[in-house]
Amino acid sequence: MSLRRLVAALAVLAVIVGVTTSSVLASGSKVQKTTVKVTALDVLKFKLSRSSAPAGVVAFVVTNSGSLQHDFTIAGKKTPLLSKGKSSTLVVTLKKGKSYPYMCTVPGHAAAGMKGVFKAT
Repeated sequence: MSLRRLVAALAVLAVIVGVTTSSVLASGSKVQKTTVKVTALDVLKFKLSRSSAPAGVVAFVVTNSGSLQHDFTIAGKKTPLLSKGKSSTLVVTLKKGKSYPYMCTVPGHAAAGMKGVFKAT
């Protein structure tokens, strides 16, 4: 085998090994993501599909089913102001054992009950 063919064969082998290794590493380190559905209601309340989730990446899918505009803030992130029927998703990373207050920042809404605490387990 010529030196040129040997180098080409080694290059192909390196690519194959690299792809296989990166695929194995990627599949072994998949990030688990929990989705929490959040519905803003006209009675100035949030309805969450769950009140806690495993620590890590959590996606809060916020939908406004009320007639008033609402937003949702948790862990330093906030949705835009949502009109009736609109949705937005916040993706945050929560630490194990911590509690995270959430609320609507529209004046008077949190005071009327649009707030709560979400726990990372």
